[in-house]
Amino acid sequence: MPASSFFFVILLFCFSTAAFAGDPFAFFDWTVSYITASPLGVKQRVIAINGQFPGPTLNVTTNWNVVVNVKNDLDEPLLLTWNGIQHRKNSWQDGVSGTNCPIPSGWNWTYQFQVKDQIGSFFYFPTLGFQRAAGGYGGVVINNREVIPLPFGMPDGDITIFISDWYTKSHKELRKDVEKGIDLGAPDGILINGLGPYRFDEAVVPGGIAYQIINVEPGKTYRLRVHNVGISTSLNFRIQDHNLILVETEGSYTVQQNYTNMDIHVGQSYSFLITMDQNASHDYYIVATSRFVNSSAWVRATGVAILHYSNSLGPASGPLPDLPNEYDTYFSMNQARSIRWNVSAGAARPNPQGSFRYGQITVTEVYVILNRPPELIDGKWRTTLNGISYLPPSTPLKLAHQFNIPGVYKLDFPNRLMNRPPKFDTSLINGTFKGFMEIIFQNNDTTVQSYHMDGYAFFVVGMDFGVWTENSRGTYNKWDGVARSTTQVFPGAWTAILVSLDNAGIWNLRAQNLNSWYLGQEVYMNVLNPENDNTESPLPENTIYCGLLSSLQGDQAQRVKFSGAPSLSDSHRRILVILLMALVGISIR
Repeated sequence: MPASSFFFVILLFCFSTAAFAGDPFAFFDWTVSYITASPLGVKQRVIAINGQFPGPTLNVTTNWNVVVNVKNDLDEPLLLTWNGIQHRKNSWQDGVSGTNCPIPSGWNWTYQFQVKDQIGSFFYFPTLGFQRAAGGYGGVVINNREVIPLPFGMPDGDITIFISDWYTKSHKELRKDVEKGIDLGAPDGILINGLGPYRFDEAVVPGGIAYQIINVEPGKTYRLRVHNVGISTSLNFRIQDHNLILVETEGSYTVQQNYTNMDIHVGQSYSFLITMDQNASHDYYIVATSRFVNSSAWVRATGVAILHYSNSLGPASGPLPDLPNEYDTYFSMNQARSIRWNVSAGAARPNPQGSFRYGQITVTEVYVILNRPPELIDGKWRTTLNGISYLPPSTPLKLAHQFNIPGVYKLDFPNRLMNRPPKFDTSLINGTFKGFMEIIFQNNDTTVQSYHMDGYAFFVVGMDFGVWTENSRGTYNKWDGVARSTTQVFPGAWTAILVSLDNAGIWNLRAQNLNSWYLGQEVYMNVLNPENDNTESPLPENTIYCGLLSSLQGDQAQRVKFSGAPSLSDSHRRILVILLMALVGISIR
């Protein structure tokens, strides 16, 4: 080959590499539909993804771009949210009613986001119409890049486990009950990976129920990613005769500590290392038991799966491993306080990036957010935060802001409970961009509540029983409080968090307990850069319009067809064609 031709080949190779350079893309094509299943021995419709319940796991690596095309084959609108994924400056992909119009039945919509500077264990689920009670959930695993080592030895295997309360009523029946002020009551059972309990007690568990078997090899160590994807029940997770070494929670590596059991509250995720160091004379129970369920029915709310060594000599036997005192919230709170952030681990970190001195940062805004049990407001059963029951507008907040539509929402959410009757309102927290916010959740309900913030990881710095006061700050952990996206608040107690508001957008702050959320216990946080930060993602081309913007909506766009790699831009394509033509011309000569 002539030297000139060789030059163009090298140039073409370099350009092609540059054109495709950057963070990789991962493509997924999902159909969300109903299937018939009998997790507790009763036939019912559950929400599956590509026919799977639970749905498939998104297994990606830090900074990858994720593209998920979702076809809605349900009989009602759908949105999926990505619990704990921060969507840096891209709240368009958050999948909640304040940022997205629902995907109508029969339509598809493509989510595209980057798992920017994150690692760890997360999950996704449907956010509308109580659908999470019917399933539709699955895991999200974000792995370290190779250049950043794990702060523990590489496990021999990686296992995702979903634990959840479950009701044999449909999600549509459950939401009608909640609207009427009927308490959910104790669940009909606890599922592990969408399956019912192993028949550990013939008097409690009927025969013929399928259960989960997790196969392991003796002597090996596995990473278990455990998610409470239920709707209202705190669950205690444990494995017979095995220790759990906690290593990560919702994207933060933790100080490695041994636990015999762990209370996992609604919406929370944990990673444990477990070594198969027992003899294989029999299988072992994996147990998830309801906590703080004030009912004689709680005994049936126990999920049991089987840990099976490859050389096991027989079935699991004996009593289930002990549960902490059923109503001992002090034990549970002390356990939560013991979870600490691993400040020496090299990994993606919550903001402020690289800083371990969050306790020395000046707080710019303080919100004391008080919840109450359901109460009648204008004749409807509703829940409130600071006396306000969120009223979702027909036009999503993010779209109303984008198109400067007045009157859709107000930036006047109170930072304390006001001395006035509870009311409906679309009132947002007006957060200061790059401010440092302190939020105290005060739980006046009779049950454990979990709260989640989209777009962020926050530092859990304190929790205690009683009423929070200014003096409570003296008990805060100002050094290694764990950073996560969902925290529990015990009844008659408070939990304090600190968060750096550096992620521009409109973000959902909600109760993870589905009955509380559905009845209005949520608020959105408006975090906008006053300098018009151009790095915030623009309005997506595939935006669905609704409410006051319905006239902008055309017909359903053509279903997305995926290739194995991102397509070249038009400019890159033109340059590549020119180079190819030049190369051909030289070869002909």
